[in-house]
Amino acid sequence: MVNKAAKYAGILVALALIAYLLGLDFRQSASLMVLGGMIGATLMFWRFRLVFAFFALAFMLGSDLLEIELLIKFAHLDTILFLASMMVVVGYLEDARFFEVVIDKILGRIGNRPTAVVVFIMGMSALLAALVDEVTSILIMIAIILDITSRYGLNPIRFVILSIFTTNIGSSATVVGNPVGVIIAFQAGLGFLDFLRWATPISILSLVLCIAVSLFVFRSDIKSLAQAMSATPITEKAVKKANGGERPNIRLPATIFILTIAGLVLHTPLEQLLGLGKNAMLLGVPMLFSGVVLLFERERAREIVERRIDWWTLLFFMIFFASVGTLSHTGATNVFADIIRGVGGDSLPLLMVLVMTLGGLMSALMDNVLAVATWIPIIKALGEGGLNVFPLWWAMLFAGTFWGNLTIIGSTANIVAVGMLEKRERIHLTLRQWIGVGAAITLPTVSLALLLLFLQIPYMT
Repeated sequence: MVNKAAKYAGILVALALIAYLLGLDFRQSASLMVLGGMIGATLMFWRFRLVFAFFALAFMLGSDLLEIELLIKFAHLDTILFLASMMVVVGYLEDARFFEVVIDKILGRIGNRPTAVVVFIMGMSALLAALVDEVTSILIMIAIILDITSRYGLNPIRFVILSIFTTNIGSSATVVGNPVGVIIAFQAGLGFLDFLRWATPISILSLVLCIAVSLFVFRSDIKSLAQAMSATPITEKAVKKANGGERPNIRLPATIFILTIAGLVLHTPLEQLLGLGKNAMLLGVPMLFSGVVLLFERERAREIVERRIDWWTLLFFMIFFASVGTLSHTGATNVFADIIRGVGGDSLPLLMVLVMTLGGLMSALMDNVLAVATWIPIIKALGEGGLNVFPLWWAMLFAGTFWGNLTIIGSTANIVAVGMLEKRERIHLTLRQWIGVGAAITLPTVSLALLLLFLQIPYMT
């Protein structure tokens, strides 16, 4: 603990030095140190992250770095409500044993082939993220993974990490896969077909590379799964015995699941049909079906809300988002923009490397949505100077998604998944357990995406 405290003090000193070298004023330096200190505390003392978040919020309010109105603005309450409502829906589906029945059917088809099971987990994670969004995907897939690992008595950590990796990669394939894509689409004037042309192929190829690397890196875990499956082979008889001799009736849960997914996929046409604002039904759909769930489970409604919603993680989200927002409020982002313009000049390849690297590291160390939001004025300024910034938007997209695999807090999906592990299994995932395999996946996939973007620069007008 003393060693960690010393390292943490070193981080604060380094942040103060960086602020001085960049020429930040007092308020800008304070906002950078609060955010950096919170990130450092989160990475080094993950189990106590909410404690540091409360201290950070108290300091920001007490030092006038943040006002109540700005706290509400930066806290992303729409995201918090979306997560809470989806946790209610997914919790209901788990209690109804919906995922258990679905898993039985899928595993019955796959059979005793552990590699195929792992590839299914990774592929389904990416597909769900692309069709709906990364948070919904990870909520569903973690429920499936915990069911599989508990069935075979395995530690779920490594399998959860596998799912997170492909969730982040798959979320780059479409506009709806990640809030980062939505922001970029609106700011750059990009449409769904643009993503199909420029993002989806790179996402698919990167997914293939991720699966190939993961099968090697996680080979010992696949071997453990193989041994467990050999000891308990999948048979119809075994499935019936595990389910108490008969399958539960999942017609209602299946209907709620299908309608929820369909509503999320079609939220944009619904908004246009009803004359609503952008993303109104992206939040409205899960809120509607969480209400339906609580209506059907009215005797257990309060229990579901208290037990299934991970309030610890959601509170951390709110304060973390607010702390990042202070950078923009104090004008620190404007200073960073001037520096990037000075280093990159008019060299498009160099600017792509800067965006992919620096933007990616920011996404890995802070919320990727706010990291991308920080870079948007920089890219726009370059475009106003006559530079073709079309390739930079795609570099920013992959920086905000692929680099999320590097750290525990690199993306919303990561934090949600780790929070579920802590809440459900009392398992605490550390940065040391993550960073090695995270780098093994992040560096190759980021390099591949950057290479493919370089090759297409002549076609990006």
